[in-house]
Amino acid sequence: MTLRSIIRRAMQQLFFKIIYECDSHNGVAELLEILGSIINGFALPLKDEHKIFLEKFLIPLHKVRTLNSFHQQLSYCMAQYVEKDPKLAPMILSGALRLWPMTSTPKEVVFLNEVEEILELTQPPEFQLVMTPLFKRIAKCIRSPHFQVAERVLFLWNNDYIVKLINMNRKVLFPLVVGALYINSKSHWNSTVHGLTYNVLKLLMEADPNLFDECSAASSDARADGRDDDERQKRWLAICEQYKARTGSTFSLSAFPR
Repeated sequence: MTLRSIIRRAMQQLFFKIIYECDSHNGVAELLEILGSIINGFALPLKDEHKIFLEKFLIPLHKVRTLNSFHQQLSYCMAQYVEKDPKLAPMILSGALRLWPMTSTPKEVVFLNEVEEILELTQPPEFQLVMTPLFKRIAKCIRSPHFQVAERVLFLWNNDYIVKLINMNRKVLFPLVVGALYINSKSHWNSTVHGLTYNVLKLLMEADPNLFDECSAASSDARADGRDDDERQKRWLAICEQYKARTGSTFSLSAFPR
């Protein structure tokens, strides 16, 4: 009992070193495995110091370059926290979104695995707190040219509980993802992603046909507006080139006026 605070401080110092000084350290996976058992034994309600430990030390571990070497154990710790206190789910999901990898597709797949695991434990009131930024990120993953990212995010619709959460908040979430799904169905190069995209579109259409039609129409209008913007930009660049050729000006007018 008397050594718990000392052990916790030692873990904090090690995690700080991994996050801010060096990316790799021997024994992180084993240490997190032990920590998962400790979290499982936390008394309820959780103390503030345990929540601070999650926010300041565990969530930032997601940004470490060597995350793959200990992600399974870290994800288990995240799940244990949510099982103890479902109100912590928005903090964990928001942290994942803040640290989302932009250039590493394998790490992005790892994040998607954890997002699904946390969503399975998230209650509807907590889901509503984070659903808009989360599904904006999911829409970007759907449009990813990397087939493993697009495939993994589309597999979220194979989870009945997550589908239930989506359908409960469909008026907010359908407009966020329908456009990305239509883009995939028209332009993605991978046949497996095509098949999964059509399956998800079918699920959305069956859930609420009227809302789906509204979102489809809005998505078509947005794509048409985007094409019009591209055409205007091309015409404007042509005018700029003609102006430079006639006057010899070096003044940049390439930005289309809004």
